[in-house]
Order: sequence, then structure tokens, then C-alpha cells
Amino acid sequence: MLTLVAALWALMLAGAGPALAHAGLSGSDPADGAVLDSAPKQVTLTFTESVSFLDGSLRVLSPANDRVNPRQAQHADGQANTARVALEGNLAQGTYTVAWRVVSADGHPISGAFTFSIGKPSETTAVVAKTSPDDTAASRLYGFFRYVAYSGLALLVGAAAFVLVCWPGAMEIRPLRRLPAVGWAALVASTVALLLLRGPYEAGGPLSSAFDPSLLGRTLTGRSGIALTARLVLLALAAVFLRQTPVRLGVRLRLVAGAALALGLALTWAAAEHASAGIQVPLAIPVAVLHLVAMAVWLGGLITLSGALRHRGPDSCEIPASAVSRFSALAFAAVVVLVGTGVYQSWRQVGSWAALATTSYGRTLCLKVAAVVLVLCAAALSRRWTARLVGDASPNATEPAAVELEQVRVPQTVGGPSSPEGSGPGGKKVAAARSMPGDGIDIEPPAFDAEKYRRRLRRTVAVEAAVAAAVLVLSTLLTGTQPSRAAATTAPAGQEPAVKVVTVPFDMGTANHRGTVQITLAPGHVGENTVEAVVFTPDGGISSVPELRLALTQRDQGIGPLDAKLKNQKGYWATYDLRLPLAGTWNLDVTIRTTEIDQVTVSTALRITP
Repeated sequence: MLTLVAALWALMLAGAGPALAHAGLSGSDPADGAVLDSAPKQVTLTFTESVSFLDGSLRVLSPANDRVNPRQAQHADGQANTARVALEGNLAQGTYTVAWRVVSADGHPISGAFTFSIGKPSETTAVVAKTSPDDTAASRLYGFFRYVAYSGLALLVGAAAFVLVCWPGAMEIRPLRRLPAVGWAALVASTVALLLLRGPYEAGGPLSSAFDPSLLGRTLTGRSGIALTARLVLLALAAVFLRQTPVRLGVRLRLVAGAALALGLALTWAAAEHASAGIQVPLAIPVAVLHLVAMAVWLGGLITLSGALRHRGPDSCEIPASAVSRFSALAFAAVVVLVGTGVYQSWRQVGSWAALATTSYGRTLCLKVAAVVLVLCAAALSRRWTARLVGDASPNATEPAAVELEQVRVPQTVGGPSSPEGSGPGGKKVAAARSMPGDGIDIEPPAFDAEKYRRRLRRTVAVEAAVAAAVLVLSTLLTGTQPSRAAATTAPAGQEPAVKVVTVPFDMGTANHRGTVQITLAPGHVGENTVEAVVFTPDGGISSVPELRLALTQRDQGIGPLDAKLKNQKGYWATYDLRLPLAGTWNLDVTIRTTEIDQVTVSTALRITP
């Protein structure tokens, strides 16, 4: 088992670098929306972390929807965060579509598409799937079984910890004895399902491809497949552990073996999810493992405690107050670990306070924190009722039955009839009254009502377990959401285009001859920009003009004109270091000299974003 855990650790650390979890596209060559004078020989994509490829991970489609990259994608110059495909020669003019789907280092498939043009933009019939990688039947089922796996881990580890640490006598109660077995079965079933669904989940294929031998073979040799296979091996060892625990293993050996299995199982999650990619990977991995184990001990223990409190067996099998006290201490330690590791993970994945409100990951994390606060409030009440139960059940505590009986003197009429047994003056009943020699009656205080506090404890523990289950759902959602820190470095998709393009017609100086000049700014934001300008003839051909000048003015702020200082690049004009100081609407004045003596100036407006 230790060898298996060591292999998992090596798997997670292998290739870990300063990347960001849940990859995103950070750049491409050609750039999105670029208009090229000549056909490129290849297309290269750069991501925020290392990626792996599927069949057809990178496809370049012509305007007629024909694939023009004959070979599969490869890493560019050995860099694991890139994808490159070579293109066919003699590509026609028009707009080409680049469609990509890769798997990030943390196991999540990502996809997207962009366009570039050769010569000039054109209409295109290329068809690219618009659905999200998580919007397929396979991905939805994969997410469901991922939640089942988390639940199974919590029940297996939490119930086993409750029995081993808090109440060994629970093994005599059949419903509680079954809880670890139920968790084990749920975890085995969900792990097998995840192995089968992993292939269609990554490739975006139909559910029927779950049994495709080629997909399954690739899954078993990938990072996620190795982690899932290791989980099944550890679960086989756990089955042996559960069978041998009651009779053959000593207390200390049981605790050591159980802790090792719990850490190993948690390690299989850290091997294939956010902790395995990003900043500070060597620290993030053990933190993620501790976070998972603490979650399992707390949530699974709550479910077990709730079942024990509701058990209606013989008195000898009712949960003792000492077991409740031990779990209270164990749960408190688990919460401390959860909070500490959760704060670190939040900082690592979010990166800034603003991201809590502006990213999906941040908003989901806020909901999780709110749910955790509710659980802690319920836990505080549970600890209060636990303290009452333990304090009054402790042999060292001052119990009501051990309190010295207070002598209460009740006046009686001389020679009159004695009061009815159990009644006081006026016929009012006196609790636990005893006749004593003399002229007085001894009265015992009311007996401690332990069942009242048990009922209160049952209610608060049930609330804890219910809200903690919601926390588990939110945790599962977070594992499938791009972390805020990674989103901040990903090229915008579907919001602002990667470039700004304007086309301005102008008179070429000959009757009925009007050309156009196309100006491309990349990225079209405040700061440094690349500018390319291409002049087209009326028939769509590229025109070589003696001179082309571009001046930019922002009249609202009184800035400009700024000379772009375009240089002739043998077919188009360009500059690569134009700096724009402010966002807003800029006026572009383009001067085109068509002959030695003829020139024309045309104007247009372009909005520059922050």
C-alpha cells in the first residue's frame, strides 16, 4: 500500500511547473481575427498550463469546411503548454476556422474556436460545435458520479473513524456497521463509472463510446485513469481492512492502517484535479489531501452520529455520552483543519478579492463559505447539548441523585390526618417525596432529563449533516469550475475579440474605382498594440501603394494626433509598438498615396477597451 501511495505522489509531482490549474487559451499564431498577406505554414496555440491531445484536438477548416491540417497536433518545441499543426500548401484566400479541444493538466477538457484570414476575410461554411465541454450527456453523468464518489469517501472514512476512535461498540449495531460498507460500495461503483465515462467526457463523444476499447485504453494510461485505477486497488485493500477490523487487528494497528488508507484514497483525487496543477504544487498536494480527509471525517462522522442518536435498540446499545464527547473533539479538530486548508486553497485558486465577485469560481466559493458558516452555527449548538449530556453523565460530575436532599418542613395539623402520599400543602403533588421520621418531608430535586438533550442533539446534528451535504455539492462544483487565478490569464472568449478590425473605403483617383483599406489593431486595448494595414483593389486584390500613414486622435480628451509610424512590409503596412494611453473612442485618419502625386485621406472611429 505504501508503494502505491508513493507511486501516486510521484505521478502528481511529475511535470508540475508554474502553471495555473484548469487551462485556458492565452494566445495563438495566427491571432484571432488576423488578416495575413500570405498563407502560414502552421498554426500554434499557447495555453496557461500543460495540455494533452485527443484525436482531432486541433482542426483547421477552410472556408468550404475542408480540413487543411493533414497531421495531428504536437507540442511546439517540446513545450507542454502548446499545440501546433502543420498546414497544407497553396491555401486559397478567405477566412479559416481553428477548432480545438484539449485536456488540461488537472483533467478537465476545454475547447474553443477562432478565425484568421488569408488575403481578405470571406464567408465561411465551417461548422464548429457551440456546446460547452461540460454540456454533453457523458459530462453530466461524469459530474454526477464524481459527487457520488465524494459522498462515498465521506461515508467510508467518516463512519470508520467514528467506530475506531469514538465508539468501538458501534460494530454491534447492524445499521451503523453497514455505513462503512455502503460508503465503500458507492465509491467502488462511482470509480468504475468514472473510468468508463472518462473517454467520452474528454472527447465529447456519445455515451455509447464509453466501452470503446481505444478510448478506454487511453484513459487507463492517462493521469486520471492511473489515479482511478489506484483508487480501486486501495478500495480492495479497504475491503480486507473492514473484514479484519473487528477480530484480528489491534487498536493501534487499526488506527494506523485506517489513516493510511484514508490518506491514500484522498491522494487519488489530488492526483488528477486542481491540486496537481498550478502554483506551489508540492505544498498544494498535501493540503488538498488533508482537506479531503478532514471533510470525510466530519461529514461521514455526522451521518454516523445522527444514525446512532436515532437508534432504538436495547439500552446497552444506545450511544454513550463519552462517545458523543469524543466525536465532538474529533469534529472540532477536523473543522480546524478544514478551515486552515480551505483558506490556503482559496488563496491559491482565487488570487484576488475582486475575483470573488467577478468569476464563477469566486461566487461558488462564497456560497460554500456561507454554507460552512451555517454548519458551524449548528455545530456550536451540538457541542452545547453534548456538554450538557457529558457533564451530567460523568461519574465525577455532581448528579441530581447525589445531591444532599434538602429537608423541607411541611406544617401539619396536630392530630389531623396526614397528607396523602406524594402530596404537599393544598393537595399539590410533591415530586419524589419520602416520609421520614419526625415532623418533616424530604423532597428530591427533579431528575436530570437526558432524553431532552438527546432530542436537541439529534435535531442539530441532522441540520449539520444536511447543510454539510450542500457543502459537498458546492465542493464538487468547484472541482469542475475554472479557478479565478487561471481565468485572469486566459484570453477572453466570446466577450471582447482578440483584435479590432475596421475597413474604410476610399477613392483611388480613377472613375468608378474605389478601394478599401483594412486596419487591424491587436489586441485593441489600452497599452501596446500591433497595427497592420492592407489596401485592397476594387476586385479584392491586394494593392501596393507608395505610402500609407495612420494618425489616431481622441478628441474628447484632446489627445493626438498620434502617428502610428507604419512601415512597408512588402504587401502591407505595419507597426508593432503603438501605445494607446486611454480607453474610449479614437478617430483614425488614414492617408493613402496612390501615385507619386495623388493621395487621399479617409477617417473612421474605433473604440479602444481598457
